Amino acid sequence: MKRILLPALLLVLFAHAAFATVPQARVDSIMAVLKKELANRKFYDDKKELRIRQLKEKLASAPPTKYNYQYDLCSQLYEEYKVYQFDSAYVYTQKLLTLSLHNNDLPKYYETKIKLAFILLSAGMFKETFECLSQINSQVLSNEAKLDYYSTKSRAYNDLSEYNGDKAYAVYDQTEAIKYVDSAILFSAPGSFDKLYYQGNKRVISGNFQTPSAEYVQLLLHYNLSEHHRAMVATGLSAFYTGPYQESDRIFLMAEGAINDIRSSTKETTAIFKLGWELYLGGDITSAYTFINQAMDDAQFYGARLRKVKIGAVLPIVSAQRNIITEKEKDRFLAYFVSITVVAIIISSILFIVFYQFRRLKAKEKIIEEKNILLEKINGKLSEDTHIKEEYIGYFFNVISGYILKLEKLKRSVERKITTKKYDEVLLSVNEINIKKEREALFYTFDHIFLKIFPNFIASFNALFKEEDQIWPKDHEVLNTDLRIFALMRLGINDNETIANILEYSVNTIYVYKMRIKAKALVPSEQFDQRIMDIKAVDLFNKS
Repeated sequence: MKRILLPALLLVLFAHAAFATVPQARVDSIMAVLKKELANRKFYDDKKELRIRQLKEKLASAPPTKYNYQYDLCSQLYEEYKVYQFDSAYVYTQKLLTLSLHNNDLPKYYETKIKLAFILLSAGMFKETFECLSQINSQVLSNEAKLDYYSTKSRAYNDLSEYNGDKAYAVYDQTEAIKYVDSAILFSAPGSFDKLYYQGNKRVISGNFQTPSAEYVQLLLHYNLSEHHRAMVATGLSAFYTGPYQESDRIFLMAEGAINDIRSSTKETTAIFKLGWELYLGGDITSAYTFINQAMDDAQFYGARLRKVKIGAVLPIVSAQRNIITEKEKDRFLAYFVSITVVAIIISSILFIVFYQFRRLKAKEKIIEEKNILLEKINGKLSEDTHIKEEYIGYFFNVISGYILKLEKLKRSVERKITTKKYDEVLLSVNEINIKKEREALFYTFDHIFLKIFPNFIASFNALFKEEDQIWPKDHEVLNTDLRIFALMRLGINDNETIANILEYSVNTIYVYKMRIKAKALVPSEQFDQRIMDIKAVDLFNKS
């Protein structure tokens, strides 16, 4: 999809005669494509290495006597290597020279010399390039070979002109470059890629940048170019956009050239270096460093000596600026980190204080809760005690009032009979008082009032024993003596002597009763009394 997108973007770029400026959004888009392809460059290099390996296998298995077949394979290997790796390309030019001499084929020998001159020039070896070109007799070359010869010679003089960079030599070199590019144009087929490319290249050599090369534009818009040729044309066309307002056009075309160099595994390239320097001048130091550093890697991989020197002259400058930016970013990050750390410490301190206060509050709430539970128990106990007291005070007032009335009647009867000297009747009146019956009535009333207050007492009491050891009142009883002892304990009467006086038993008897009953309980003796005290009175608040 992206391979289709790039020509479409170029079509938009060059569709108008005025060559309108590329929108920044499209520049950003093609830069994103370039960075992605840069990350994928190993994929393209691996494809090239596969083609090279297959050709080498064919060459290794070629019959020794088939020189023309070997020459074709070596030529293909040279084509794979010529913009990829100088050393390997050089090896195959030497093989091609040997095969040409073996066949006594002078035209092919000179064609190989042109190939050798091309890679020597790409490596930055000017002296060796011109020596190689001087050994070629152009008269025996075919028109296609003459095109390669004159284009290589034109490039050699043009590169030398840029390298010299002074008026004394550069003018001559430039003149020679134009002369030989004219010869290359002459030997190019009408309407061919070579014809249009070298016509555009002549304008670049001449410095005629007033308007973009129509030939380059035509090639990009209307010719089905290989990736390598598209890279060459796009990079060449970028030279025509020299104005400050045309920066986006330059960047777009250089990026287009760099992308196609990557896709064609071209290491002998200038596009990515020019793009990096353009971005450096524009202030994008990070991207500039990435691209110029990649240009250095490509130059080292290819073996381009002169290009390594040229890139090496600017790479430290860009690297220094990048280091400055990196240091500033580190300082900024450190400042942010310190600020965040301080804020984090403050927040942590606040959270610690809040947490500490919260824990204290929870502890206080727990204490209050415990106090409230205790108060509820105390209130319940007080309510229970109040209820017991109210019931028993009313009961005892009623009982005492009855006994007072009886005593009053007895007193009056005794006084009257003594006054009338009826002494025998006095004794009869006294004997009418049945103490046993009165005590039973007292216990009966006590039992009923107690069970009114503690209706679950008997069941709760017997829950502390095995079934065979449980104590239940007989049919005519409300409470029996065993139950009555612990009923008195539940009312808070713990003293054995007091219990003995109420029930008319000896203290020792009460003690024996208690020990015998506790010994049969399911709970330890020391817990038994508390379990008795835990038996609840009737809920006063839920009484109907």
